[in-house]
Amino acid sequence: MSITVLGIETSCDETGVAVVRDGELLADVTATSMDEFARYGGIIPEIASRAHLEAFVPTLDEALERADVALEDVDAIAVTAGPGLIGSLTVGVSAAKALALAAGKPLYGVNHIIGHLCVDELVDGPFPDRFIGLVVSGGHSSILRVEDIATDVEELGGTLDDAAGEAFDKVGRLLGLPYPGGPHVDRLARSGDRRAIRFPRGLSQGKDKARHPYDFSFSGLKTAVARYVEGVAERGEDLNGEDVAASFSEAICDVLTAKALVACEAFDCDALVIGGGFSANSRLRELAAERAAKAGVALRIPPIRYCTDNGAMIASLGWELVRSGVAPSGLDITVDTGMDLNRVVM
Repeated sequence: MSITVLGIETSCDETGVAVVRDGELLADVTATSMDEFARYGGIIPEIASRAHLEAFVPTLDEALERADVALEDVDAIAVTAGPGLIGSLTVGVSAAKALALAAGKPLYGVNHIIGHLCVDELVDGPFPDRFIGLVVSGGHSSILRVEDIATDVEELGGTLDDAAGEAFDKVGRLLGLPYPGGPHVDRLARSGDRRAIRFPRGLSQGKDKARHPYDFSFSGLKTAVARYVEGVAERGEDLNGEDVAASFSEAICDVLTAKALVACEAFDCDALVIGGGFSANSRLRELAAERAAKAGVALRIPPIRYCTDNGAMIASLGWELVRSGVAPSGLDITVDTGMDLNRVVM
């Protein structure tokens, strides 16, 4: 039986609406308020929430039009219920509830982080029976064991302080780069020597590694970069921003890929799926490909257009839930800003 799912994503600053039918993406439309935050150097939750309110209906209309689907033709509505910003999540969940009630459709409040992995299925086809997922974004750096994307996901470890994307934005500010810093640091790093400065690899040695085999800590790395930049200024030397960016990027990508492949070996998984906004990073993709090939692990990373927040990832996860026979959420669901990554649906 054919299944069509409408997906809604409003966890942060992107308003995303997409339609997936039987594992095929029919439409994916995203409106972003990112440009409004450049002057602040970060996202202002109240402004993001207001932007979702303004963008939602036009984005919904465009997605349905592109898909050539009417609301009454969809079989279910999936929406990000968490994690994310409380105001942004509330806009999306409230809209999804209204649409589900008006059209008489089942509602699925889904996990944003797991959606970042699920979107790859729209590009690379069905997932293997089991795999390790690495989700890296502005707010999350997590390793997941996935037996079934709809029903059996376990968080093995995550960030204890700064996430990878967050650390990149902060280092971008240290280097005087525009917000968001991630893409600018990545571009700068391509011209630098990644072996020029040996920055620390958090939770990667001795007892820390044993206690936290799948956890990440990038706060110390960020501080080390700040101290290095300050030291260069105090000595009156010229800062080689390219080398700093390259060495910093190498430290983060080294830890992310090493721990993900350790998980693959420990849980006898021969497939690694990487998703999230930071998965667009060129060095992460390059190093992950090198190490996965050496370890005999199949690597899947979606195209860059699917790395940032989008409706396609939520529609894809919703479709998986419907076809797996998972019970829908109630219309009384609330948002969960810190939604447990072991939980696929509310």
